Amino acid sequence: DAPETQEIFGRLDGWAGSLGAVGLFGHTGLFSQYVIGSAELAASALLLIGLIPGLKRLHSLGAAIGFAVMSGAVSFPLFTPLGIDPNNDGGGLFAAAVGVWISMVILLVMRWRDLLALLGNLRRAVDRAA
Repeated sequence: DAPETQEIFGRLDGWAGSLGAVGLFGHTGLFSQYVIGSAELAASALLLIGLIPGLKRLHSLGAAIGFAVMSGAVSFPLFTPLGIDPNNDGGGLFAAAVGVWISMVILLVMRWRDLLALLGNLRRAVDRAA
């Protein structure tokens, strides 16, 4: 609930509201700062846990979640009225998001087999449950 976060999500919520999606980025919205922050935390945890040799498939899952979150962090400033410098930091937050996004792309390229294996395991589990 930092002022910078409130500024970003407040602007995004105002933009979404002008398109008829009032509250989408609000405190209780589908894409609130808490939901996005939780996804960032989950990605970070999976990236760290995936460093354990027996759990390396989780590294790829963390990279996939990180890629998804950072895709939003890169695209929303470019394609909405938010802009790349909403907090007057010289675009530093945007540059960091681009750096993390590139890192996630690199990790996904490096770990694509692990991600496919993890998705295969998930599919088998769903098939068994059905």
